[in-house]
Amino acid sequence: MEVSGSGLRPVWAEIDLDAIRANVRAIAVCAAPAAVMAVVKADGYGHGSVAVARAALDAGATWLGVALVEEGVVLRDAGIHAPILVLSEPPPAAARSLLEHALTPVVCTSAGIAALAAAVAASGSSEPLAVHLKVDTGMHRIGCPPAAAVALARDVTERPGLLLGGVCTHFAVADEPEDPYTESQLRAFEAVLADLEREGLRPPIVHSANSAALITRPDARFDLVRVGIAVYGIPPAAGLDGRLDLVPALSLHARVSFVQDLPAGERISYGRAYRLDRPTRVAVVPLGYADGVPRALAAAHGEVLIGGRRRPIAGTITMDQLMVDVGDDAVEVGDEVVLIGTQGDAEILASEWAEKLGTIPYEIVCGIGVRVPRRTRG
Repeated sequence: MEVSGSGLRPVWAEIDLDAIRANVRAIAVCAAPAAVMAVVKADGYGHGSVAVARAALDAGATWLGVALVEEGVVLRDAGIHAPILVLSEPPPAAARSLLEHALTPVVCTSAGIAALAAAVAASGSSEPLAVHLKVDTGMHRIGCPPAAAVALARDVTERPGLLLGGVCTHFAVADEPEDPYTESQLRAFEAVLADLEREGLRPPIVHSANSAALITRPDARFDLVRVGIAVYGIPPAAGLDGRLDLVPALSLHARVSFVQDLPAGERISYGRAYRLDRPTRVAVVPLGYADGVPRALAAAHGEVLIGGRRRPIAGTITMDQLMVDVGDDAVEVGDEVVLIGTQGDAEILASEWAEKLGTIPYEIVCGIGVRVPRRTRG
């Protein structure tokens, strides 16, 4: 088992790499004949980008996706040689590092194209840099307007240092299959592809589908699917649960660090909002909001698992610790606590936290902090 972090505090997140592999295999079967890009940005959604990347590639992914040049550099420094797409147009200052580490950038502006071409020329490289043109069909985050796609594609192909390797877009509501907006985005993208085809500019790789669109829009898979959250065993939306056979890859653990018996009427933690209505044993767990356990989870009736049973969080979650009401059970210092994962027959998923807090599971797993060591297995 590989461990990152000191491990001096009895706290850890366990990453099941066999689950990552199983998820990527399921994704590949669903996507075929399209290839699979495993998105490992944000340190692999909090799971550890290098370990996840290796497991995903083992299972058949052929591309990796990152948000930042720096994230791609981490993968290259770890000895990973697979194609890596930087999913946003890099700032000019990052162009040299991008070239040195053989990363593939997204482009969407004339200035970005010019900066990359200049960097290639300055490097003296005889090999052109492949870029992927991003088209904004309605997400309105980054990308060129559809009407500008042909001109920008031509700009790329006319520069001796660049090669148009791909074209892509991104869906705003693919996780809501009943929303017609995805259909309008896909039709707009197909119109761009037709324009590029007429001009002899259509590149060899076309991609648009994220985890949700992989499931809901077979017609959006094209040559490559960019899959993030599903790689980690989490459905892209509650309504899509069960559409792919996914296994959660992350569990969050700790050990009880302190126990005390308190009389009825005592109040727990900051604000003293949690009142004991009976004599109660209270267990302290050395994890808090600085580690990614949201402070609001207590007020949302959050629970943890101890001894295979659900136990309520007692009072406000503090920066480094939280308290648990274990009633009159014989819980002791050193007993294992599962905050996300399974213990015995009981289970708490990241999606449960997300539902209680009115957010998405992405935010939960990405929010588990760097103070929590990751232990990989599989």
